[in-house]
Amino acid sequence: MTTPRPLRDMNEPADREPVARPSTPPAPDPWGVKRAEVLIAGLTGVLSASIVVTTQGDISEIHVLASPDVPAKQVVRNIESALMAQLGVRVDHRKISVAQTADVRPIEALQEEAISARVKRRGVIFRDLAVRPSEKLQRIMIKVKLAYGDREAEHEMEGTDTYRNRVETAARSAASCLDELLPDNSIALEGVTVVDAFDRRFVLVAVHGLGGREAQLLTGTAEIRESPERGAVLAVLDATNRWVDARR
Repeated sequence: MTTPRPLRDMNEPADREPVARPSTPPAPDPWGVKRAEVLIAGLTGVLSASIVVTTQGDISEIHVLASPDVPAKQVVRNIESALMAQLGVRVDHRKISVAQTADVRPIEALQEEAISARVKRRGVIFRDLAVRPSEKLQRIMIKVKLAYGDREAEHEMEGTDTYRNRVETAARSAASCLDELLPDNSIALEGVTVVDAFDRRFVLVAVHGLGGREAQLLTGTAEIRESPERGAVLAVLDATNRWVDARR
């Protein structure tokens, strides 16, 4: 029993191989819609674009999905400029609608932003403290560096090398930094003392906060842990941070 041959076109010569038929040609784009959509989709902040045209080929609507990085009005202006410059097409801005997606970012980026925002909401921040011998005998130099928002200030003062005076010099240096960081207010150190309580040692400071015509006596404390000088600086910040926050 013989195997049957596949059927062939009777008009096709027997001695020729079947001719491969061409693939379907791309859909025509007489109005250049696809070209315009590709142009718009390539603009900064644009995720996708869809254009609706009339039967005469005039643009009736442009729908755009954009990221929140670029304001919607700027996206519309960019589309108008690109169509005019590249295709010579003038479009009324009222025909362009822009929908923006939510700001979706990795959780790590959101956490870093939240931490940064929280830090910026804080008051004055302690940055550094340096204590070194002075060129004069039995005297020391104490330098304090503080930060407030995007600004930093540092101030160095000389004092007698005694326990009480080291504490007072550090507190005065911190107050001078605050006075520089707060141009609309003024800080003046009233007094410093070291007290023993609850089997611990604390620095207690009194500071005058001058804002406009108002003067307020502010007090703050800090436990002495690493050094009495550091405790003095932290006590000054404890006295002034709430007062500073209230004047932002």
